[in-house]
Amino acid sequence: MNLPHQISRNLSIIGLGVSFLIAGAQIAAAQTPGAPPPPNVEVTTVNAREVPLSYTYAGRVSAFREVEVRAQVGGILKQRAYVEGARVKAGDVLFQIDPTTYEADVARAAAQVQTAQAQLSQANRDKTRAVELFDRQVGTQKARDDALSAVELAEASVAAADAQLKTAQINLDYATVRAPIDGVTSLDVLPEGSLISTGSLLTKITQLDPVYVTFSFTDANAAEIRRIVESHDLTDVKLSASLTFGDETAYDKSGAIDFTSSSIDTQTGTILSRAVFANPDMRLIPGQFVRVTVTGMTIPSAIVVPEIAVLQGPQGKFVYTIDDKDVAAIAPIELGQSVEGGWVVTSGLKSGDRIITSGVIKVRPGSPVAASKTIVQTAQAE
Repeated sequence: MNLPHQISRNLSIIGLGVSFLIAGAQIAAAQTPGAPPPPNVEVTTVNAREVPLSYTYAGRVSAFREVEVRAQVGGILKQRAYVEGARVKAGDVLFQIDPTTYEADVARAAAQVQTAQAQLSQANRDKTRAVELFDRQVGTQKARDDALSAVELAEASVAAADAQLKTAQINLDYATVRAPIDGVTSLDVLPEGSLISTGSLLTKITQLDPVYVTFSFTDANAAEIRRIVESHDLTDVKLSASLTFGDETAYDKSGAIDFTSSSIDTQTGTILSRAVFANPDMRLIPGQFVRVTVTGMTIPSAIVVPEIAVLQGPQGKFVYTIDDKDVAAIAPIELGQSVEGGWVVTSGLKSGDRIITSGVIKVRPGSPVAASKTIVQTAQAE
């Protein structure tokens, strides 16, 4: 065998193999796709602005007042002068108790007044004569003093008789039972012809204009409101309330909050509040459930992020921000109250930050993005 020739042949085969490997690598490199393009996202530039707050709670309607109408004198119940369940005005006649006995008492008391006045007139005449006789040194001092005392006693008798007449007239007036307030009457408790005694319950009147709406809010809401008031130095905050019925229709009149409990209910962990609403059309019925929305508080300068931009991670909530080179980064945030347009951010963002609001699924921290649409929130002057 020719050794040099064999070596030369082997080297040729090796060179040919290397050429094939290089060509294959070049073909594979040519067929490998390039890096994926940056994902298209929508970006919003957040700005601090004035943000009105609202809180919604479950509420229940209750009557403004409910008054028990009771008899103040006894007797036979002769007449009911109203329709059960009808609206009455303060002063309207509701019942008539037999007044015969009380009319007789008034007449007797009036006669006693006349008798006492006549006795007073006689005592005054006797006093005049006794004083004249004493002045002429004809009558005695005792006679004069007795005459003066008789006048005083007669005056006291007149006063007592007047008081008796006034009492008798009051009892006679009580025989006509009148409505103490405006409202709606209940069913009769006692039928006509019943013998009633003093204090007997006759009916109830419920005042439905205005009405109360009671609701409860959590101590967390109370703490948040206190924090907002203190941090923004808010003064003279006037809260108002609006109502929504179960069918999602809104009540057309607003109410004013007139009471908030100073303590927390230990069983529910909530604080009781109450609002007053006008109810001229009787749309609000005691016992009715409604939704109460409390408004009137405004944060002078706050950042709001859309709900779609907020993500949940192992360390809490966060959003994706992008810098001036369109590179995405994670920004942990803390959220406050839900408002129109999203959530109030209490920490983690500042005015002018750009956040990703759409296409967040394809975003990776530290990677560039392509902003296909940019929205700039309107900043309101403080």
